[in-house]
Amino acid sequence: MANRRIIVSIATSADGYIARPDGDLEWLTSRPRPRGFYGIGEFMKSIDTKLLGRKTYEEGLRLGGKFDGNDRTFVFSRRARPADAPPGVEFVSDDVGQFVTRLREQPGKDIWLMGGGELIACFLDAHAIDEFIIRVVPVFIGDGIPLIARRHRHTPLELRGTERFENGVVQLHYRVL
Repeated sequence: MANRRIIVSIATSADGYIARPDGDLEWLTSRPRPRGFYGIGEFMKSIDTKLLGRKTYEEGLRLGGKFDGNDRTFVFSRRARPADAPPGVEFVSDDVGQFVTRLREQPGKDIWLMGGGELIACFLDAHAIDEFIIRVVPVFIGDGIPLIARRHRHTPLELRGTERFENGVVQLHYRVL
């Protein structure tokens, strides 16, 4: 196993969606944040690279996210890099398996695969995900973008830990077997 782990750290609704069909996250962003914000501060210290899909990147910008070059950020997209993209953001359209092999060979900390569901599925199908940290928000939204795009697969997981927060969110930590 590589020293640099690729970790999906993400929130889902109780029915397994990461966003509504139109990308809306109000069901997630309107809830009270617990002390320590789900341990994200400690998690951020363990990573130095972020991987995301184009839609996740654009939604992050819309929500005020900063891509300042302190961490390496790769955006997977079939479209060209936009002219207004920050200097530290690299756009890639490489094969996931080959990209991950090259990335893991470079020195560094762990790698955060942020989403979306199609990108997570591509990485999972390429056997390129080591762990999942999933925060399950206690709400059903009925329809939306699934955590992982639907495909026929069987991926066993090993439960590494659980944590319950005062706002009802449950965090599950799995290792991909």
